[in-house]
Amino acid sequence: MSPSPDTLYQRITDYANRADPYPLYAELRENGVTRQTDGSYLVGTYHEIAALLHDPRISSDSRNRADPSTVPLLRWGAQAAFIGLDDPEHDRLRRIAMRPFGPPHSPGRIDALRADITRISDELIDAFRDKDRVDIVEEFAYPLPVTVICRLLGVPREDVPRIRAWTNEIIASLDLKPGKQDDSHRVAAVDAREAMSEYLGDLSDKRRDHPSDDMLSALVHDAGPDGRLTRAELKATGTLLLIAGHETTVNLISNGALTFLRFPDAYRLLRDKPELMPRAVEELLRYEPPVHLLPQRTPLADIEVSDVTVPEGAPLVLVLAAGNRDPLRFDEPDHFDPTREDNQHFGFGSGVHNCFGAPLARVEAQIALNALLPRLEGFQLSEDPPPYRRSPILRGPRHLPIEPAGGG
Repeated sequence: MSPSPDTLYQRITDYANRADPYPLYAELRENGVTRQTDGSYLVGTYHEIAALLHDPRISSDSRNRADPSTVPLLRWGAQAAFIGLDDPEHDRLRRIAMRPFGPPHSPGRIDALRADITRISDELIDAFRDKDRVDIVEEFAYPLPVTVICRLLGVPREDVPRIRAWTNEIIASLDLKPGKQDDSHRVAAVDAREAMSEYLGDLSDKRRDHPSDDMLSALVHDAGPDGRLTRAELKATGTLLLIAGHETTVNLISNGALTFLRFPDAYRLLRDKPELMPRAVEELLRYEPPVHLLPQRTPLADIEVSDVTVPEGAPLVLVLAAGNRDPLRFDEPDHFDPTREDNQHFGFGSGVHNCFGAPLARVEAQIALNALLPRLEGFQLSEDPPPYRRSPILRGPRHLPIEPAGGG
């Protein structure tokens, strides 16, 4: 007897399916919008997801849930990060954060990081030059983006281990399962968020008196048309940027290395033609995206999605990775094609909540993977599939060990 469609969310979030959730995503697309046993509604088809991500009736603020009993993942204390807010609050906070980050006000900030990203990538790769076994996650994919985001925000190098410990606790709380949540994970995550938030608040106070050329100093001192961030807003925004600024990029780089080792033809093509890497990164964002689902969307009114009425206040889960492989949108969606041209994926979401840090993540992944490719010559995966992280939201390998091909 086949499993019922109303258990799809339970099966998708089951760690046993983390290594290969794509058959479940195909099942979701075949069944259309499905109501789950916990009362949530799953959407996994491309065009429906795209419409919902651009629909102003869909809220990102968990306070609009009919049943707000679940502890929100993106809200703590009195202030939420802008990713968990709706306009106009979201728009104001995002605009303020964007001023020191990218165009039109700071068009050169990301380009100025290219040399640093290249140097850090080369240093990390040189460190495992003579090793017989390398963990790509631990020795490359994690330290690169965390070093870059900490440098961008102005976090001292000696504090990076504290940032990692807090981030690990927060990401562990994203191991969603329908029904009752593990309170211990959530309590630990709240404690970690508060500790990181207070740390950034204290660091911001120091930048107020002694500004530097980092982004945190710019946020503290910038009094643009939307005004300055309050201390609470600054803490929440800084925490979001610090976590989101490296976690998804870790997965993108790790998934890239894993995919290239699984597809030798694509690997050889990109090794010989590094100019194709920007397009290959876009294909990675479609084929093996760092973010697989958005679990916190809420209709502000009854809405029709593929002839199914999703009631106001019901939890709405958008399975972005399922949409990325929808055959009604992409030709041969289960095929990794680093030369794919028509590739409007959901790797960074879409709509007003499109990933704030996407330009930086793209640059980091392109530089990192081009630097890594020549060093993968003669190596193979030590195990396939590798061990995965617990979270079904931010999906990627927890470790990615490689060793010389043939075991010698």
